[in-house]
Amino acid sequence: MPMFSESDHALVTDAVAKAERASDGEIVTIVAPRSDAYHDVGLHYAVLAMLLVPTIGALIPQSLIDWMLGLVFGWNASLSFRLLMFALVVGQAIVFLIVRFAFAWMPLRMALTPASTKTRRVRRRAVELFRAGTEKRTKGRTGILLYLSLLEHRAEIVADEAIHNRVEPDVWGEAMAALVDGVKAGRPGEGMAQAVGKIGEVLAECVPPTLDNPNELPDRLIEL
Repeated sequence: MPMFSESDHALVTDAVAKAERASDGEIVTIVAPRSDAYHDVGLHYAVLAMLLVPTIGALIPQSLIDWMLGLVFGWNASLSFRLLMFALVVGQAIVFLIVRFAFAWMPLRMALTPASTKTRRVRRRAVELFRAGTEKRTKGRTGILLYLSLLEHRAEIVADEAIHNRVEPDVWGEAMAALVDGVKAGRPGEGMAQAVGKIGEVLAECVPPTLDNPNELPDRLIEL
């Protein structure tokens, strides 16, 4: 995952300060290593694999089962119903544990997590952070959060009431594109600063500066 250096922090801080001088908007920038641990994703796959065991067992030809029993127990061997149920439960438990431990490896967990799930959880985390540190923290309800979640390769913009009521969501597309391009190029600080600049352009139009324009929220980049 890309790391933010001291120069990156300075670059973003300067970009926020510059954008806020041209607007009553207050921009908060936050970057997080990830938005969720996705433990439930591994659990869901493990349960699914466990439930597939009896289905796969039902598809095995009887001749193959008889041959395998003969190898282990000799000729004319057969399984009682009780032993069959015991073998099924043991098999399900083994498969469940194998898959569960495999998903302890984060790259596998993230690779098999649906994109829609990642998007929802990044958005949820962004909204949580916005409500905790940005929403209704400015006199004119002009706070806006730029949130980057590195592991999921996703970003979100969440705006307070005065901005949200005046700006359509698709207006932030250029800011999001600038941020994503910067991260992909290995220059996350530049990407974040460029995104802040694009946000500032929008804010300058929808909430232009007034005489009473205090700096109510921190300008620095917050790393969680």
